[in-house]
Amino acid sequence: MRFARLGPLGAERPVLVREGTGYDLSAITPDIDGAFLAAGGPARAAAALAAGELPQVDLDGLRVGAPIARPGSVLCIGMNYAAHAAESGSAPPEVPILFLKTSNTVVGPDDEVVIPRGSDKTDWEVELGVVIGRRAAYLDSPDQAMDHVAGFVLANDVSERTFQLEVSGGQWSKGKCAPGFNPTGPWLVTPDELDHTALGLRSWVNGEPRQDSSTADMIFSVEHLVHHLSQYLTLEPGDLILTGTPEGVALSGRFPYLRDGDVVEVEIDGLGRQRQTFVAWTEEAR
Repeated sequence: MRFARLGPLGAERPVLVREGTGYDLSAITPDIDGAFLAAGGPARAAAALAAGELPQVDLDGLRVGAPIARPGSVLCIGMNYAAHAAESGSAPPEVPILFLKTSNTVVGPDDEVVIPRGSDKTDWEVELGVVIGRRAAYLDSPDQAMDHVAGFVLANDVSERTFQLEVSGGQWSKGKCAPGFNPTGPWLVTPDELDHTALGLRSWVNGEPRQDSSTADMIFSVEHLVHHLSQYLTLEPGDLILTGTPEGVALSGRFPYLRDGDVVEVEIDGLGRQRQTFVAWTEEAR
């Protein structure tokens, strides 16, 4: 199944999308969030659809919001593709590298992204996102991980490299947390819909190709990451894990960083496509 949140910012409504047709979930849940996922919401939605109880929604012209409501935690894995680690000047990590993004980074897949005030090095990163559907703490093995995963999303882990690396104090989150720095969606796709181990993921800037890789090249698998994180923190329903980006970002030195008016597009097989226009910071964006 595919779940979406459609409508104006702050007033999105929950929708199930099947074969290009939208079905209103408002009678089942007020939102696509941790409470919906933890309470068996996807199964209830499937049952209501099969019973013909969900009214159709005209999808044309509706803004697409992030497919999960503001998550409690956004947990990010750094340098999880060997080629990206190399272009960053680092050896592949021996254990997952964790950093955090704030929840107000999560926005719709086609929303404008404001380049932060003082930024010289705003960068793009296409990533597979994992949405937690069931509380996970101290899992015994990676084999248990998928029992706690509600689904997958497409994400752009936008980064400001000066903030991340030069004035960071040794931790990356300063360069990751500007508002809007995590366009997410268009859909939350349940695990039965795709093989997350071999998904193509790509990015473009102003129509020119940048990244082109596969989740098969990840150093640490989704299952490994969920198990590993559960040893150090408790994953809650609705939490979002970003699993790292492949090579082809501006940090490599091969491409310019983003400027006012640049258009970034990212996509992952089975998870849809995004398109963001990056705009300069103004006082109104404060």
